[in-house]
Amino acid sequence: MSDAVKHKVLVVDDSLETLELFQLQLGAPYNIDTALSLVEARSLLEQNRYHIAIIDLVLPGENGLDLIQEIAQNYPFTAVIAISGQASIETAVSAMKLGANEYLVKPFRNLDLINIQVEKILQTQWLIAENQRLNAMIQKDIETDLIIGNSLAIQSLLQKVKKIAKLDTLALITGETGVGKSVFAELIHCNSLRKNQKFVAVNCGSLTETLLESLLFGHKRGSFTDAFRDKVGYFQEANGGTLFLDEITETSLAFQVKLLKVLEAGVFRQVGSDHDMHTDVRLIAATNKDIKESVDNGTFREDLYYRLNVIKLHIPPLRERKDDIKVLASAFTSEFCAKYKKSELKLSPGVLSMLLNYEWKGNIRELRNAIEHAVILAEHKVIQPEDLPENIFGTAEISPFANLQEGTGDWHNAKQDFSRRYFQQLLSQCEGNFSLASKVSGITRDNLYKKCEQLGIDYSHYRKQKTNNNEDKVG
Repeated sequence: MSDAVKHKVLVVDDSLETLELFQLQLGAPYNIDTALSLVEARSLLEQNRYHIAIIDLVLPGENGLDLIQEIAQNYPFTAVIAISGQASIETAVSAMKLGANEYLVKPFRNLDLINIQVEKILQTQWLIAENQRLNAMIQKDIETDLIIGNSLAIQSLLQKVKKIAKLDTLALITGETGVGKSVFAELIHCNSLRKNQKFVAVNCGSLTETLLESLLFGHKRGSFTDAFRDKVGYFQEANGGTLFLDEITETSLAFQVKLLKVLEAGVFRQVGSDHDMHTDVRLIAATNKDIKESVDNGTFREDLYYRLNVIKLHIPPLRERKDDIKVLASAFTSEFCAKYKKSELKLSPGVLSMLLNYEWKGNIRELRNAIEHAVILAEHKVIQPEDLPENIFGTAEISPFANLQEGTGDWHNAKQDFSRRYFQQLLSQCEGNFSLASKVSGITRDNLYKKCEQLGIDYSHYRKQKTNNNEDKVG
């Protein structure tokens, strides 16, 4: 049996004769399921992903148009061919409006037309998928430049990626949660000889052992409860491409034995099967833990560790590559300004200072969320510290609050205190020049005056200060 994934076709008709006809006519190139009723068809659709559904519009006590509408709403990746013994234009138009791609009339005078229509739809699906894949690759390349940054540490990693991408070797990526391990894995794939094949990512930490084995290896019908049909696993789906296993250290020792067999022999067994299947995938693994420590404490197999650790990429946390923070923050600001249809915003010096001094335990993911929060709340052309999430704006490590004493009051008072000192420092630096202060802060002159009045700031003091400074220089 070939390991290649067959196109799956669902045929729904109340006539056993018609179902057999489709099975014979379409034949071996397709994986065909049949249903005699809409109830049976709905059950199959919930369990499988079909490329095409061929649906009879007239069923005893049922209307095939209902199923066509459901597929269009819930399974947009499934194309539909409507069939009917009633050759009316109205019926065909209704089916097409609800989402059918083609319409065939029974009895079928030319059986080859069935194959022609199926192949035509599959070719269209392939072209759409290929176009989406290419667009995604282009977009991904753009996002990668923005997300990864330009620190020496990241540039060094990029050089390493370029060297190993073309070599069909295993890779192990380590780093804290949110540093961009999956981005690096995709970057390796997109620069490899496998770039035109699938990239499949699996988070091992979120899955039970049974579900993980079923997803990766596939399963045979009846191999466990709810295994109603044979299921293709990711080792088959990603055949010829790249399989990315994140949080690899969260897997069980029993699973690790099976994974090691795949890596060493290129074979695996579906759950419930006694036959080996071959696979050709490049495997990239990742973890946010110290994998050597996992080996030492017995939760990760030493032989699998050495098998995976052919090439190791360690991505340092964001707090250790502060050179990336500004470029990342600027990129995310532009991204969310576009998303929320706002004019381009800038980051104030105060915001940049906070971003550079924050610990970023969630790394790039946390920074991205913080900038989105700030863009949404920003009322001026320049993002201010108070626009940032409270855990960043109100953290004790941030210098503007270093002088706040314990028990200084609630959040509103603390925010006012910060704003007051921000505008005081701004006016001091600009020597009371509101035009210059407006340019620096991105706040209009009128709003600057209002802010000062609301906060009780005597701005005339800063103009006097400028005069006194000039007199001192003359004297």
